[in-house]
Amino acid sequence: MLKIKRFQELVALFFTYLKDEGLAGTIQRAMGFFKRRMRAKKGRFLPPADALAMQKEYVPAFENKTISVVTALYNTNQVHLKEYIDSFLNQSYQFGQLVLADASDDEHSYVGEYVQSLECEKIKYVKLNGNFGISGNTNLAVSYADGDYICLADHDDVLSPDALFQMAKAIETGADFIYSDEALFDSDWTNPIVAHFKPDFSYYYLTNCNYICHLVCMKRSIFTMLGGLQSSYDGAQDHDLFLKITEIPEVVIHHIPKVLYYWRVHAQSTSGGVGAKPYVTQNAINAIDAHLARIGVQGKAVEGEFGSTYKINYALTSQPLVSIIIPNKDQVSVLTKCIDSLYEKTEYKNFEVLVVENNSTEPETFEYYGKIQKEHSNLKVLYYKGGFNFSAINNFAAKQANGEMYLLLNNDIEIISENWLGEMVSLALQKNVGIVGAMLYYPNDTVQHAGVITGLGGFAGHSHKYHPRGKSGYMFRLACVQNLSCVTAANLLVTKQAFDAANGLDEEFTVAFNDVDFCLRIRDMGYQVLFTPYAKCYHHESISRGSDKKGEKKERFEGERNRLKDRFGDSLLRDPFYNPNLTLDMEDFSESRVLPKYDEV
Repeated sequence: MLKIKRFQELVALFFTYLKDEGLAGTIQRAMGFFKRRMRAKKGRFLPPADALAMQKEYVPAFENKTISVVTALYNTNQVHLKEYIDSFLNQSYQFGQLVLADASDDEHSYVGEYVQSLECEKIKYVKLNGNFGISGNTNLAVSYADGDYICLADHDDVLSPDALFQMAKAIETGADFIYSDEALFDSDWTNPIVAHFKPDFSYYYLTNCNYICHLVCMKRSIFTMLGGLQSSYDGAQDHDLFLKITEIPEVVIHHIPKVLYYWRVHAQSTSGGVGAKPYVTQNAINAIDAHLARIGVQGKAVEGEFGSTYKINYALTSQPLVSIIIPNKDQVSVLTKCIDSLYEKTEYKNFEVLVVENNSTEPETFEYYGKIQKEHSNLKVLYYKGGFNFSAINNFAAKQANGEMYLLLNNDIEIISENWLGEMVSLALQKNVGIVGAMLYYPNDTVQHAGVITGLGGFAGHSHKYHPRGKSGYMFRLACVQNLSCVTAANLLVTKQAFDAANGLDEEFTVAFNDVDFCLRIRDMGYQVLFTPYAKCYHHESISRGSDKKGEKKERFEGERNRLKDRFGDSLLRDPFYNPNLTLDMEDFSESRVLPKYDEV
């Protein structure tokens, strides 16, 4: 049944692409799809032999400073243990130490016997006088470590042969806390099931799920200062630790976009889902709540829509007036659906609506304007006389708005979730947040927008476009509040402070890429841009404006695309909230057909 459902989804996707991109574009996408799946998988993330050889010859600036890999052992499967220890012994970095704290019972005495039989000076083995749980056992392992930096790793997983070398390189840059990409496997670690290609540090994503996970390396002094792992959060002890690290002023967090860790999937591992350890969910919620209390943020964590995800319900500490700006030209039926859903389904009531009339010609349009202004005392129609310029229209309306926040809203948006605006406002009230974007679906219940990724198609594209509604997406990216580089202005909440700091939208971007430019400029000013999947709307995309793929509109589109490239250059191709191992040809978070060239040293 799953295969049939997947086939049906692919067929639906094919016809969606055919409608939007024509036959040539659809064929190109299909070829890319099949090439990626036909490419040999075995060993695809491993560094080549010549790179490992060069790494062994390379002596970094901190020669003889040890990185200690600390691991708690407990009744470890002997085959798994051997694979794990071999992966350490085969490291290209020569200054590593493996610290093993063994809490195995008498029936599993082979664990200690095997380790001690290796007689390796790089391995420090300690037999514990009891089992103190994953946190307690790991803390004891750290207490025996010699290194200034420690890596946390599990007893049944595998390290990439260059794991410590890549960590050492990051340490040279001054990083305090480092994490890498990882892959999941069931039997053969060189042939993983799937890779987890992560974004650079995304605070809000971390509060919604522990996307960091493995492999991590940190200053031992940080681990000690924070009191190590806390047994009260066992199962989510690393999530708790990572949240505490974010609280340290000026901490330098560094992401290595390489698979340095292979996570074994089996019945007792959370790599197979939190069902293996049901207490994890509550402990993670407790850890998030404790984090919020420490940083003085009013909110409460609850379970998310999918296992291993969480949602923070932030308190509305104030209820600022939101000015909802809706540009419009005719299309009364479209605008009616937007206005009706807005007033019927919005629980957050402190808003005003500014409909910006722009060169309508149909009499019923103006009749409708009169009607809605009589029905809604907080709705006003403004008149913008120039030609269509999305940026100029919104700037014009903002100058007449009374709100502390502006909500840019297309006239072809239909509200789905009643809490949509309150959700966005509660996020915009958080420290340094400038912009919040929403989840938008096509009327056929596929994703139209779940954030914007720069670099897709060479410029920018939408995350998970055409993905079926109700799915969690790549690494829960459709299910988590998260930091992003950009969101669409079809439904974009921006604080007045951030809007004014950016001098509004750039009016040289009349139709396309104005939101991308706007978000990137606001991020450059130090504000955060967020996406929330909990503000849900339908987007009847571009009904009132038509296509940008023909004639004069195409020329204008190309000009605005070039203006974006001139302003931001090649930085567009490296979105920090994406990953260089993922494709720039598709919007589905699939692996790139050509993985980045491996840098040897």
